[in-house]
Amino acid sequence: MVRLYMGNLRFSLTLPRFGDFMVDETYVFEVGGPSKTSEQIQGVPNAYLVEDDIKFGNGKKIPLWLFGFLF
Repeated sequence: MVRLYMGNLRFSLTLPRFGDFMVDETYVFEVGGPSKTSEQIQGVPNAYLVEDDIKFGNGKKIPLWLFGFLF
């Protein structure tokens, strides 16, 4: 497990069985390009796609540039 500290905020980053990484044992993120599908995280609760080369998010898709503002 990796601990990430940002000021007074503390996050734990782990490697989940499905997806690329997990934050605080709750949120799973799969990172990829605009053609990435949710196949790898299908059925995983609190799972989101972080995609490059898209301008707007939709549903459980987060643009990579916007994802940087969240964490």
